Amino acid sequence: MLNYTFMQNAIFVSIFISILCPCIGVFLVLRRYSMIGDTLSHSSLAGITIGLLYHQNPILGAFVFTSICGALIEFLRIYFKKYTDLILTIVLSLSVGTAITIISSGKLHANADSFMFGSILTVTKFDMIMVLILSIISVISLILLYHQMIYIVYDEEAAKIAGVKVRLINYVFSILVASAISISIRIVGVLVLSSMISLPVATALQLEKGFKITLIFSIVFSVIDIMLGLFASYYLNVAPGGFTALLSVAVLILVLIGKKIYINVSKIHSDQNEIPC
Repeated sequence: MLNYTFMQNAIFVSIFISILCPCIGVFLVLRRYSMIGDTLSHSSLAGITIGLLYHQNPILGAFVFTSICGALIEFLRIYFKKYTDLILTIVLSLSVGTAITIISSGKLHANADSFMFGSILTVTKFDMIMVLILSIISVISLILLYHQMIYIVYDEEAAKIAGVKVRLINYVFSILVASAISISIRIVGVLVLSSMISLPVATALQLEKGFKITLIFSIVFSVIDIMLGLFASYYLNVAPGGFTALLSVAVLILVLIGKKIYINVSKIHSDQNEIPC
């Protein structure tokens, strides 16, 4: 299996996905913006169709269009401060409408299905270069903005008072989300991409540790989910995105069960220690 070039390419991309997605996702989840990830993942489909329509790299098209949509969400927050869900509906309508219009026009002489469901056969050398460049830029940006983003996560208003350039950082973060989404499309697919951003973080949060520990375990769970999904989908001959999403849910359930058992065992042990001799 590992002798095949397409599997080597898929593993290369999957490593970057499993690291970058939870790094972005932990900030989205803690800010209660996980649905923004879902909206932008669907926005990437419009970028893909635009890229294919003009015979450009679809990943590049997804990155550009998703970045624009991310910036649009941040811009619309000025006018719809109390209606975040309405903003997402506007952007989702724009994106899905654009994608459906292009696909149904008959001018798209390429199949977009592999981007919707994910495919390990479609990862090219150029895609790998794009993934490498976008990942390096994203990780460097996260490192440089780490402390400011932590401040914004816990109290955005206090961050503004402290002099943090909240709006600028939010725009930059939107581009980082677009980057994570665009590099994940080939393997995971548009329809379940948001699960790779949110579910490993949701699993790590069950450990109830500090931010750094949560981030580390988010990456660990993401690596487990994506790598198992990739190898299992190869042998089962199914789309890697859907099966990876199922595995992510399964891992989350196992952690929840393990946590419940641990709490019950600890409670029993504590009760036994309290029994007088």
